[in-house]
Amino acid sequence: MREMTAKEVETLFNEGKTLNIIDVREVDEVAAGKVPGAVHIPLGLVEFRMHELDKAKEYIMVCRSGARSGRATQFLESYGFNVINMVGGMLAWEGKVE
Repeated sequence: MREMTAKEVETLFNEGKTLNIIDVREVDEVAAGKVPGAVHIPLGLVEFRMHELDKAKEYIMVCRSGARSGRATQFLESYGFNVINMVGGMLAWEGKVE
């Protein structure tokens, strides 16, 4: 499984890179703030919404600590998606939130 630190993701974000971020936390967690531009797909719905994703794109998976996003990363990888787990999750994120 490919991984990236929150700091590495934040650096890419601040450089203006186009990032496809998927937040797999629950609704109440996302309401407290998410990475700007992140798409919210709760972990339990990833299987049912993966048809919305493009296998030609790279996705960065985010959750609170990195565990749920790790599970989502492994699941999507098994279906041929190009995904990276953001280690440390939102607990490690020091950048802007929306």
